[in-house]
Amino acid sequence: MDLGRLRTLREFADRGSVTAAARALHCTPSAVSQQLRALQGEVGLALTEPAGRGLRLTDAGRALVARADEVLAALERAESELDTYRSAPRGRVRVAIFQSAGLMLLPGLLTRIARYDGLEIDVRDVDMTPPEVPGLVADYDVVVAHRDEHAPEFDSGRLEVVPLLREPLDVALPIGHRLANQRRVELAELADERWISVDFGFPVDDVLRSLAIRTGVRPVVVQRINDFRITERLVAAGHGIALLPRYTMDTRPTTSFGGPGGGAPGPGRSPGCHCSGLVGRPLAGIRAARLVEAVCRRGARQRPAVAQVIEELRAEVGQLTA
Repeated sequence: MDLGRLRTLREFADRGSVTAAARALHCTPSAVSQQLRALQGEVGLALTEPAGRGLRLTDAGRALVARADEVLAALERAESELDTYRSAPRGRVRVAIFQSAGLMLLPGLLTRIARYDGLEIDVRDVDMTPPEVPGLVADYDVVVAHRDEHAPEFDSGRLEVVPLLREPLDVALPIGHRLANQRRVELAELADERWISVDFGFPVDDVLRSLAIRTGVRPVVVQRINDFRITERLVAAGHGIALLPRYTMDTRPTTSFGGPGGGAPGPGRSPGCHCSGLVGRPLAGIRAARLVEAVCRRGARQRPAVAQVIEELRAEVGQLTA
């Protein structure tokens, strides 16, 4: 079988359509269709079948894609064999990371990678939902993804998933909130609150909806904001409460250097210092968390540079949670 045609089949499987595969391969849709037909002629079996106005894989096509992953991964391992003869990993690793994980992990990760001569990472922040992760793996060597801990796992048949962190989700409250001094908060105590969540389909909203199903308390969502720093400001200003990741939420005191607009310190605050304006409180009796994972193609960690980037991600998480 022609390796180029196998790659075309894999791109079609990853992207879900001939047009999307053509864009990824920088060719025309007709060229992709010709490659798929030629591969079907080689194997003597139908690999695709009509589905609406497009195509989908047959059972034989899905089986061949799984084997194509193995063949192409073996080729990638062969191509990276030379790396194993070097004393340190080399090359460029493409990384996609969702924004709040970037806030949490990226500064330290870049510092760690800078210690390796010849190892570089090309990072993009991507606002991703779990169903989008397999498609991102087609474009990036490592995808730092997140999902509700009760959600289905990523497909382990074609993807390799390295757990990085279970990050609890706490309720973010304004400092002056009636429940801010409690160590834990019952969800029922928040039944009449105004909530700030994220767009539908993103893990934090998935958790909030699953909590509603499990407890019967349906939150009233008044705003949907995907940037946690904006959400923190809105909570601090009293415009609602939110479910936010524990290690990402900024509740630290910060130093103010005064100047125009600084104003006088509020009650209980020292001159020259102010707080972020919110506190995080765990939910009582409920496990609510998101899982942060590094996702890559099967066989990708055989490349030393990719393996090293994932190890440094794990080390940065270890330092964060120590």
